[in-house]
Amino acid sequence: MAHSPYAVLRNRDVLLYLIGRFAASLGQQMVTLAVGWELYKRTHSTLLLGLVGLTQMLPMVLFTLPAGHVADNYSRKRIIVLMNLVIAVASVGLTLISARGAHVFWIYACLFASGTARTFLWPASSAFLPQLVSRRDFSRVVAWSSGSFQLSSVAGPAVGGALIALTDHAALVYAANAAAALICLTLISFVRGRHTVVAKEKMTADSLSVGFRFVFASPIILGTITLDLFAVLLGGATTLLPVYAKDILAVGPTGLGFLQAALPMGSLLCALVLAHRPPMQKAGRAMLSAVAGFGVATITFGCSRWFWLSFLMLFLCGAMDNVSVVVRHTLVQLLTPDEKRGRVSAVNSLFIGTSNELGGFESGLVAYLLGPVFSVVAGGVGTILVVLAVALTWPPIRKYGRLDA
Repeated sequence: MAHSPYAVLRNRDVLLYLIGRFAASLGQQMVTLAVGWELYKRTHSTLLLGLVGLTQMLPMVLFTLPAGHVADNYSRKRIIVLMNLVIAVASVGLTLISARGAHVFWIYACLFASGTARTFLWPASSAFLPQLVSRRDFSRVVAWSSGSFQLSSVAGPAVGGALIALTDHAALVYAANAAAALICLTLISFVRGRHTVVAKEKMTADSLSVGFRFVFASPIILGTITLDLFAVLLGGATTLLPVYAKDILAVGPTGLGFLQAALPMGSLLCALVLAHRPPMQKAGRAMLSAVAGFGVATITFGCSRWFWLSFLMLFLCGAMDNVSVVVRHTLVQLLTPDEKRGRVSAVNSLFIGTSNELGGFESGLVAYLLGPVFSVVAGGVGTILVVLAVALTWPPIRKYGRLDA
């Protein structure tokens, strides 16, 4: 019974957390699709589409460090509840803006508000999870959590697209996201686990930098974050999927939909496999091997001219990436003292979140200068070189054993 993959789901607090997280993620995935659809329909401007990513990244750059401080000095449960309430209010705003055809400026204002709320939500949510489960079961809970997110990544755009197709309007999608945020905050409010602040710290430059200092003083945490950061930065093949679907594989929008679904499908399957297995015995090697495998699959995808091989490589990229995510998230949380988890989680989210945006820009720029195939293949080669550099620079990562140790 102790080794049952479903044992952690019998933990009431964990189940409430996972269901709430799934609802919130599903709503957010729907909104991402709906905002892009509505803005392009109303403005026909690719520049305004690009500003969506910038608007959502700006709060991360501005508020990540204060968000980490808040997560360590105030009730993490209360932060999660309040930030979901802000997201719900912002989504109601989007609903009214869409229904009344208000100026698109207000769409960006709501996106900035919800992006700020998510910036405060992420470190509090990440640091809250270890309080709900034993150290032994934490990596399994991370696998289930990753699986729920990947399932929302597959289902969210499909549900959002279906709602828009039925109504030819995005307002219903925004309203659904408001409901999803309210469901999440309601479920989290019933979680019994609490974060007890031993001694509050004033928000100073020194306290804000605690997360950075801890990360740079911990070779394993610094190495795992560096590995994931550069893998995301260099392995940005997803940005160029429309180019591959139209010009290289010639499969059109239907094929593009399959290609975009391949990554989360691979991640979801991997998450289910990891949840059904005992904690990794050689976690460091598993992470290095997974990121190297991600690089090889990226190179193969870049060179492929056969649709199903390309689909398979993206599927494998998703699976390999999920191994890296589970190991990194588990190590960051378990190797960090509770009083610093919020600030370290904030640093982690800042590095990984900004690398997603910069990775897309890097892939697009190299593709513009040297072609899409070169961009993807060079990114895969760079990822493998980063694995070698990390393995040589931080030997403790190679030697790290049990994930629950």
